[in-house]
Amino acid sequence: MEYKLKNRPRRLRSSKNIRNMVRETRVSTDSLIYPFFVTDGKNIKEEISSMPGQYRWSLDRLPELLQKLRESDIKNILLFGIPNEKDEVGSSAWKENGIIQRALKLIKKEFDGFYCITDVCMCEYTSHGHCGILSGESIDNDKTLEIISKIALSHAKAGADMVAPSDMMDGRIGAIRDTLDKNSFTNIPIMSYSVKYSSGFYGPFREAADSAPAFGDRKTYQMDFHNSREALIEAKLDDIEGADILMVKPGMAYLDILTKIKEKTDKPVALYSVSGEYSMIKAGASLGYIDERSIIGESAVCMFRAGADILITYYAAEIAELIKNGEIG
Repeated sequence: MEYKLKNRPRRLRSSKNIRNMVRETRVSTDSLIYPFFVTDGKNIKEEISSMPGQYRWSLDRLPELLQKLRESDIKNILLFGIPNEKDEVGSSAWKENGIIQRALKLIKKEFDGFYCITDVCMCEYTSHGHCGILSGESIDNDKTLEIISKIALSHAKAGADMVAPSDMMDGRIGAIRDTLDKNSFTNIPIMSYSVKYSSGFYGPFREAADSAPAFGDRKTYQMDFHNSREALIEAKLDDIEGADILMVKPGMAYLDILTKIKEKTDKPVALYSVSGEYSMIKAGASLGYIDERSIIGESAVCMFRAGADILITYYAAEIAELIKNGEIG
């Protein structure tokens, strides 16, 4: 007797319409954040050698980028600042006329409609390249909290819609939340770099932001990539302290961590697809080993499928185009 198949999964793959109808993972430009670098100076659009297609922008050239993002329907941006002057305590990070503060004022005045998130850290602003206040060659956690809170407050005053502390000091979310609330910024959300691993994937970013540590490394405050249970502890503490969004960083190599965090929290979870991931795709495509457009779409969908509610990516505009053309979405 001939066996008759009753269950045929291929039925739901037989046309584009049915594939789109039953699609489990949806991707939207509303869930994308584009990170970029603003720098002191004039007439600067300087390509970052290790991140082809990404640039350092002076404020007078920044409208070129913002117009392109607007045309791509990218509304959410994450700003990193590169100052002219650095010192041991990163004082230019909280100055009223600092690079981030001036960038925020420009964007809010001339490009209304962008949701501006600011990276709150010290590594771009300190002469030693570390993310906190030094005590000898160690980072003084509690002294750093005061400075990190001061930076976050200065960003809120300048017009930031959200602050994103990336320093990985213990207790920073609670300290920032208290400072914002005491200064009438109760409605400014915090997106915490909750689970930020000490990773080799950050290499190109350190060139872009001129933020490589002058000595040692960041392993005493960024997480050990051997650990996963520790990630749950970090995320839980940030949740308790008042983080509104939890972030996992890096992206592709840490999707297991993303999924674990997503299963344990009711808060939105962001994933940062970092500079090294971007540069690897660029390098592979330039050598003809992979199809860049295909990999961009596939990797983005994988990150959302693993649990990301929000994706921070240097490929935001390209992903938006893929969504517009119906190639993903």
